[in-house]
Amino acid sequence: MMRAALSVKQLRSPLAGPFDFELAAGACAAVSGPSGSGKSLFLRMIADLDPNEGEVFLGAVPRSSMPATRWRHNVVYVAAQSGWWADKVIDHFPPDCRARSTTLAERLGVPVDLLDAAVVRLSTGEKQRLALVRALVGEPAVLLLDEPTAALDEHAVTLTEALLRERLANGTSIVLVTHDPDQALRLGTRRYRMAAGKLEAA
Repeated sequence: MMRAALSVKQLRSPLAGPFDFELAAGACAAVSGPSGSGKSLFLRMIADLDPNEGEVFLGAVPRSSMPATRWRHNVVYVAAQSGWWADKVIDHFPPDCRARSTTLAERLGVPVDLLDAAVVRLSTGEKQRLALVRALVGEPAVLLLDEPTAALDEHAVTLTEALLRERLANGTSIVLVTHDPDQALRLGTRRYRMAAGKLEAA
């Protein structure tokens, strides 16, 4: 039997859980549920950004055995409203990833000249897509996506979902939080519902 790409064992905090969860390589778990039910918290706990107990594994490797920076390079969390800490967009990307960043931006319909622009020039939708580009350039094993298309128009959603399907086909695993039931059906190989900090199969 193939080992899960991502395994969550008794992951919990005072606010949510415990969670037991496995996701195969190339699979997408779509998580829905009302606002405030714990969906974003679940992603942040997996990424080790919020206090938690329990264990998370990448393949056979426990999260506790690797530095936090290495874990977050391999298991990347993309917030619904991403953080931007430098004035210029390009300063948020590794220097050796310019060509890859440009290609991904084009795939998502983002004008490539925005890579050299000031962050304040970006629309909400451009920030959302460029945050996804920022996550993808490092070729992570797992993507934790919190409402990745909430600010996008229909065409941009189509482009984004096409790119995510390509990543899934290449073995990336995705945990996708979405309020869009159609998106959950389109992308989710497994679907879950979060309610009051508890995760159940949908």
